[in-house]
Amino acid sequence: MYRITAREDLAPVTKLFVVEAPEVARKCKSGQFVIVRVSEHGERVPLTIADYDRQRGELTIVFQVVGKTTAELSTLGVGDSLASLTGPLGLPTEIEKYGTVVMVGGGVGIAPIFPIARDLKEAGNYVIGIIGARTRELLFWEDRMRTVTDELIVCTDDGSYARKALVTEPLKELCQSGRTIHRVWGIGPAIMMKFVSLTTKPFGIQTIVSLNSIMVDGTGMCGACRVVVGGRTRFCCVHGPEFDGHEVDWDLLMARQRIYLDKEKLALERYQQLCEAHRETVH
Repeated sequence: MYRITAREDLAPVTKLFVVEAPEVARKCKSGQFVIVRVSEHGERVPLTIADYDRQRGELTIVFQVVGKTTAELSTLGVGDSLASLTGPLGLPTEIEKYGTVVMVGGGVGIAPIFPIARDLKEAGNYVIGIIGARTRELLFWEDRMRTVTDELIVCTDDGSYARKALVTEPLKELCQSGRTIHRVWGIGPAIMMKFVSLTTKPFGIQTIVSLNSIMVDGTGMCGACRVVVGGRTRFCCVHGPEFDGHEVDWDLLMARQRIYLDKEKLALERYQQLCEAHRETVH
């Protein structure tokens, strides 16, 4: 069992858990992910590692409530335990001294890009961060990102805080500015990562994305997380989750992400009905 030692509501739909997992924390590196289950027979949910403390033996995971399982996960609190936590899985980020790097985090993608930015900063890179969310209330970890970046640009889609812009707008301006940018990372919704990649492609800047494909076992056996990168079928769990954004077949990825939308919606509705019935019984 993996006990939750801290919980924070980062935004109305974005939750943070710190979880006791000494064996995982001891081995994990930035860019990798874990698979968690709320209950013994529950769905396996892949979550990219947002932070880790090897001495305390703890992991930080951040997730957005989007369906039945994440809604159920969000009901847990300090002292509760996850049924399982498997990892670290996937390949870690290649950390080197590249020069100037730009880290683009959108929405919940701000969490996994934080430890990568920290490692790149520690490796001697000049780190420019761009973080954004739809509205101010969905934005989090601006303070953390400022500690690991040399420059930080903050955006909201609706202009409710900082600059009113999509994250791709300041990214394009940086690319056009004449500054030498050696590499870009983009983590967030698939549509955001697609347009981050389209923004940098004309400038020939290598762009790394972390793909959030449908995943089941996380070991390369089931094939559920297959994506097409550079014309080749790849599995996010063992070949990724990071890939060259310029080579990803984004339309296929997003089509596969929509396969189970109807079933996920139905599962969430049934779960909410059960919760409501339980509340009426209690009261």
